[in-house]
Amino acid sequence: MSMRPLQGIRVLDFSTLLPGPMATLVLAEAGAEVLKIERPGRGDEMRSYQPSFGDDSVNFALLNRGKRSIACDMKDPQVVAKLLSLAKECDIVIEQFRPGVMDRLGLGYEAMKAANPKLIYCAITGWGLSGPNRDVAAHDLNYVAETGMLGLAAGSDGAPVVPPALIADIAGGTYPALVNILLALRQRDQTGEGCKLDIAMADNLFPFMYWAIGNARAANQWPAAGGDLVTGGSPRYQVYRTQDGRYLAAAPLEDKFWGNFLKAIDASATLEQDEGSAKATRAAVQKIIGAKPAAHWSQAFAGLDVCCTIVPTLQEALANPHFEARGVFRHGLQGEQGRQMSALPMPLAPHFRAPVGDAGYPRLGEANDEMGFGGN
Repeated sequence: MSMRPLQGIRVLDFSTLLPGPMATLVLAEAGAEVLKIERPGRGDEMRSYQPSFGDDSVNFALLNRGKRSIACDMKDPQVVAKLLSLAKECDIVIEQFRPGVMDRLGLGYEAMKAANPKLIYCAITGWGLSGPNRDVAAHDLNYVAETGMLGLAAGSDGAPVVPPALIADIAGGTYPALVNILLALRQRDQTGEGCKLDIAMADNLFPFMYWAIGNARAANQWPAAGGDLVTGGSPRYQVYRTQDGRYLAAAPLEDKFWGNFLKAIDASATLEQDEGSAKATRAAVQKIIGAKPAAHWSQAFAGLDVCCTIVPTLQEALANPHFEARGVFRHGLQGEQGRQMSALPMPLAPHFRAPVGDAGYPRLGEANDEMGFGGN
């Protein structure tokens, strides 16, 4: 039974590209009405990305499912007045400009608070609203580098490896914004007052390195690139190449799993005592794994507690019967001319989302007339 817990919540979304739009996507999926504020003519820059899904990009369509669009010139004083008036009827504002931009437009927190003291105002930035780096231009890779995270992962040549996901944007921006917005809503239930949230993507990357920070602070054991337990230094948490050029992701960390793993690959019992000989053990295991194709190892590990996976392609992963059985991609995205595809899975319990069905994404300025903003 669907219970959309944010039904009746209205969001003014000034964000673009990824962190903010993904956050408001989750809010929309949970029942909130999201009004996306865009510039006239072009809208969110992500609309122009490739590949397309009709007139707009598939990226834009995925991240803005179920929202509505208002296209307006925020440098126009009359538009600013309308937006402040609209803020009186809203619960949440999310913006993603550089620090100070919303203030200069007359739409900063103090102006919004004056219009609506109950408003929860969430600013998502790379470095935060204060500090020496607050105005420094950067992207996801820069935040991952500056926090020391990039330096923990090393390829075969010792160089840092470009992450395959936008970690700072999503893990440092989207999810912390959501956590704090929901906490602020709960606080507002108790106090009747809104608040300002300063979400810094760089700050929020440090919890992911809890183990490295703990080792360094408590024992002065500073991690080396690719040299620690979960960064490639252990034979028990490693990627091994198979004979046919596929890869085995092996994570038999605990002694029980490690013992099962060694038996499955018919390795020498001497490898069980791998402490202090990580490099030699990795080489010995690689020699064994590299002697047989991926299909052999997939069969050898089937049904065993070994924490091993033949690394699939994304295409193979999306076809995994497990994800189909769980209905991960059961929601649909409706495009123009009847186009359809799977909607982006969101980290919400199924009963917090709308019933299964297709939903569209907003045409630029489609809500202008209804919301009193005129043509776009």
